[in-house]
Amino acid sequence: MTRTLSLLALTTALATPAFAEELSVVGSWSGLPLHKQYEAPFWGETLPAASGGEITVALTTHNQMNLGVGDVFRLLGDGVYDVAMTVADYAVADAPELEGLDVPLLALTADEARAMVDAARPMVDDIYAARFNSKVLAIAPYPPQVVFCNAEVSELADLEGLKVRASGRMTAKFLEALGAEGVNVSFSEVPGALQKGVVDCAVTGAGSGYSAGWWEVSTHLMAIPLGGWDSVVTAMNMDRWNSLSAEKQELIMSQVQAEFEAPAWASAQDALVNDIACLTGNGECPSGEARDMTLVEVSDADFEKARGVLVGEVLPDWAERAGGDWAERWNASVGSVVGVSIGG
Repeated sequence: MTRTLSLLALTTALATPAFAEELSVVGSWSGLPLHKQYEAPFWGETLPAASGGEITVALTTHNQMNLGVGDVFRLLGDGVYDVAMTVADYAVADAPELEGLDVPLLALTADEARAMVDAARPMVDDIYAARFNSKVLAIAPYPPQVVFCNAEVSELADLEGLKVRASGRMTAKFLEALGAEGVNVSFSEVPGALQKGVVDCAVTGAGSGYSAGWWEVSTHLMAIPLGGWDSVVTAMNMDRWNSLSAEKQELIMSQVQAEFEAPAWASAQDALVNDIACLTGNGECPSGEARDMTLVEVSDADFEKARGVLVGEVLPDWAERAGGDWAERWNASVGSVVGVSIGG
């Protein structure tokens, strides 16, 4: 009922005539740094100011609306709201080809992850236009998706036999290939699942885990990007986009790239270092009180083994599920950037 009333209220607001273009915007998780530091200031202040008041924004988030994460882009395509942003992996049930945007272990730095995203962007544009009737405005990162464990682990091989909450479908496939059991648990339910032993480990961004208090129910932190960078896509309903003047389209694109997307990427690498310090006490924590999780360093041999599993098993499995020419397009774009070829 809460969700229905929220959608009804937002739809009613859209019907209210106004001199300015009013955009209804649904952000990602309200409690996480990406929304608080970048999404909310951009949509709430920066874009309206840059437009001279010609664009106004009614901003909420999908968790404040009580939306299922898999519904966010479906409802955007239906025109329930104008702009939405959330993790691309939440939409792969509708678009399995989208898994190729954020592949585990291929990018170890923010610069490498940005290069992968830039290479994938034409594919992502086509996917959102075809699957969600939407125009992609930006792709921003959460920090790398690392592993929180409430179990004694000292190397990647120790994940074998453990129950691990994955951050996306490809990560789940990867964990299963390593001998772990991928378990589907929503982000908000992870602390309880770790505490009760429903899962032994869980994958998310280091900063997200710090903000959500996962350090209270886990002991070991494996700082390897086992879940990729959890790319967050910002998109606008295509009909709404096409209704805007060319000048407003240009303003939105230039502002979102310069004032939202670029700053979010610029902070991503430092954020990982700071977040690990906050979780483990290894270094200074700028976000608050440092915690005392045990930092697990993954060896080069472990990393190479994991990459072999990814290239030999996980990516070919994705190519088969995605179908069509997506593997060929991925090889020519993302694969070319990272030096990996599916089936090559």
